[in-house]
Amino acid sequence: MPENDLRTPTPAAAHRPARAFPATAPAPPTDRPAPPAVAPPPVGDSAPAAAAAAAAAAAPAPPTDRPAPPAVAPPPVGDSAPAAAAAPARDSGPVGQGASGPAGSAPALASSGYRAVFAVREFRFVFVAHLFSLLGIVVSELALTVLVYDMTRSPLLSSLTFALGFLPYLLGGTLLAGLADRLPPRRILVVCDLVCAGCVALMTAPATPVAALLALRCAIAVVSPVFQGTRMATLADILGEGDLFVLGRSLLRIVSQSALLTGFAAGGLLLTVVPPRGALAVTTATFLVSALLLRIGTARRPARAGGGTGGLSGTRAVLRNRRVRALMLMFWVPPLFAVVPEALAAPYADEIGVSTAALGLLMCALPVGTIAGELFAGSFLSAATRSRIVLPLAVAGVLPYLLYGPRPGVALAAVALFLAGATGAYTLGLDAWFVEAVPEEQRGRAMTLMSAGMMTVQGVGMAGAGVAAEFAPVHTVVAGTGVVGTLCLLAAAVELRATGGGGPRGDRAGDRKARRG
Repeated sequence: MPENDLRTPTPAAAHRPARAFPATAPAPPTDRPAPPAVAPPPVGDSAPAAAAAAAAAAAPAPPTDRPAPPAVAPPPVGDSAPAAAAAPARDSGPVGQGASGPAGSAPALASSGYRAVFAVREFRFVFVAHLFSLLGIVVSELALTVLVYDMTRSPLLSSLTFALGFLPYLLGGTLLAGLADRLPPRRILVVCDLVCAGCVALMTAPATPVAALLALRCAIAVVSPVFQGTRMATLADILGEGDLFVLGRSLLRIVSQSALLTGFAAGGLLLTVVPPRGALAVTTATFLVSALLLRIGTARRPARAGGGTGGLSGTRAVLRNRRVRALMLMFWVPPLFAVVPEALAAPYADEIGVSTAALGLLMCALPVGTIAGELFAGSFLSAATRSRIVLPLAVAGVLPYLLYGPRPGVALAAVALFLAGATGAYTLGLDAWFVEAVPEEQRGRAMTLMSAGMMTVQGVGMAGAGVAAEFAPVHTVVAGTGVVGTLCLLAAAVELRATGGGGPRGDRAGDRKARRG
């Protein structure tokens, strides 16, 4: 893939002509008259050569018509100082991509946590576009569910509308993942938003039958993993592959979790004012605003891989890297088990005989814990500490579900869910490992696969929880999830450590082999 101009700033010294004086040359004789236009401070005959070299580095360049001494072997001192000054600018290249500040400010920005991410202009556009796109998804899901129920009076078809938000992720993530690397990323993001806007606009037509509504819902779910994977890979272009990328990803996840708390409430209020088709029309506008923000606020970048392999063969090419496979498992296994208490929140509230308000508390506890954990890790923990806690937090992620064993009341169940959500802070360190392990030319495809897998396993986990609850009490199912999930996470952690110690620099040989392949 061609290197991005913004990511690889050229040092100023690379284009600067060589100075006339070598680093070890003695000071010029004092009896030689200085040129009229240059009046540097005189250097005494007894001054050491080091003082003369320092003066030459700080003073303006000597005239180019002055002949150089015949033996010029060492590199000039005057060029080494600008080159050293250019080195921090190279390191901070990703920070300056958003035209947000001077080059060389990466160390200062990195110390300010989440504020450093918002200092990048392009990220601000991506963040606001994410808000509009997420609002469109949440409100459209709620409005479409209500619309389908109003048209059919069938609870099965109404619930199927939600299920269709998960299942097509697998199809889109495997067959369309290659687009994330073979096409310019900005084009993919804008087109995906326009596709979503078009699908929702067709839903607003009164003549659209139920079957067509469900098909349009599937179409949105098919393109969603491509959009999410491309946006994730583009964040690495905008923010670099270090701590800013990790914090940027964390902010987008925090917004997504917050949508679980406020999005459905906002959609419910909207549906009290307008009918379901009117709410769908509002979400059409949110997708269009997101597309506009991404179009005008992000830079045009070339595709990461010109040709490459597509479809399932490209997916196999990514998964041949053992470390990438292990990292994807560590992204996929936790949500498979984490969604069980949420999926069974209503049956559990009925089992212990609590009110609807208590049900709302159970539904909110997990996302609140997730937000709290991410904010704490992103604001107060260093990158090295976040890397060290990945495996312990991931393995312990569903252990709090054991508190469901004695069939607790709402307060203790909410504490268990909050603690389980807070362990989600492991994803910050895992993001850093993942972006480092995946070759750049496969980054879009790998992140699309990872997003598709996470959504798919959540659907599988919800379905499995419902099946298990048909044969056992809800509190037993949730507590059993804590046991089985911990064992599976422990196995995934062992596999990840086997690829190179579980740290960000693991399996270098495997990464190099994948790049050559």
